[in-house]
Amino acid sequence: MVNNRLEITTICPDAENSLFTIESSELEAQRAAAVAAASEPDQHRTLPRIKILGTGGTIASKGASSSQTAGYHVDLTIQELLESIPDISSVCEIEYEQLCNVDSKDINEEILFKIYRAVSDSLQSFDGIVITHGTDTMAETAFFIENTIDFGELPVVFVGSMRPSTSVSADGPMNLYQAICIASDSKSRGRGVLVSLNDQISSGYYITKTNANSLESFNVRQGYLGNFFNNEVHYYYPPSKPLGCHKFKLRLEDSSPISKLPKVCILYAHQAMDSEMIDIAAGRYQGMVVAALGAGTLPETVNERCLAQDIPIVFSKRAMDGMVPNANLPKATEKSNCNIIASGYLNPEKSRMLLQLCLAKKYTMEETRHVFRGVYGG
Repeated sequence: MVNNRLEITTICPDAENSLFTIESSELEAQRAAAVAAASEPDQHRTLPRIKILGTGGTIASKGASSSQTAGYHVDLTIQELLESIPDISSVCEIEYEQLCNVDSKDINEEILFKIYRAVSDSLQSFDGIVITHGTDTMAETAFFIENTIDFGELPVVFVGSMRPSTSVSADGPMNLYQAICIASDSKSRGRGVLVSLNDQISSGYYITKTNANSLESFNVRQGYLGNFFNNEVHYYYPPSKPLGCHKFKLRLEDSSPISKLPKVCILYAHQAMDSEMIDIAAGRYQGMVVAALGAGTLPETVNERCLAQDIPIVFSKRAMDGMVPNANLPKATEKSNCNIIASGYLNPEKSRMLLQLCLAKKYTMEETRHVFRGVYGG
């Protein structure tokens, strides 16, 4: 018998989407009433509250002339940066905090934890967070924040620039303006850490700096989410977060917090690589990442020295794109350890960060391998 009280309707606002559910037709009238109410002016509705955290970088730098694009120095505060962008009073309400004012090459664990605490403290009070940061190590900080804070639906947007504020074609003011608009937009919710640069919106988990000089410095195959154009935020996909991202609870507010991350080094592989480098590094560090050749290959003598160590060693890659599969790892024998981990698609610097977090939480070798396996490594 046909039930006229039920109908099939889409659960996605995109009418062409093919996901459906069965629900009562009575809900249709309720939904229409809710939409009508939302479209009516609300005298009590407030603008989104955005917190801006300043750390420095090129976006806060000055050069000696309008043509200088190298050799500049960090000099501007968040307040001064905000004075250079278009009026945003109709977009959001802003509060800001200057955490530090340094080039991103000087971001250390102390500053990293300061950013962590500032983001954690702002989660319950704001609708979005913008972090100004130098581009050189922005990918590492964004990756760290994505892996250590469960911020729910809240947008966290990193932003920087490739030219100083004094440049004749400075990109910082527009980048900052776009980042604030992106953090204020409801479509940005539920997408994890974002990076706003050069009109492009990318995933902070995947983003990598691929050009040392160009305005189009952040190019990634994974994580290109959308664009900002003519005051409009455009996304290509529905909200989603990085698959396989493992959340580490640092609990810095506890009585026994993690005061510092374990030491992990990165070795860059090359022709005729000396296997003695492995022994030297293993004696000084708690973990190691090797930027290996191709898709994770190394000379056999180097493989043998890696297998002889008692510390976890992650095989990453020199190449910008691609991944390191388990199939390319050296095979452990009865006389060697099973201490080698594939990085998957993670580059050396992100592999280092992830291994540091695993060591900080005292994960076993198998638990660490499981974490890397989440990003198609392990």
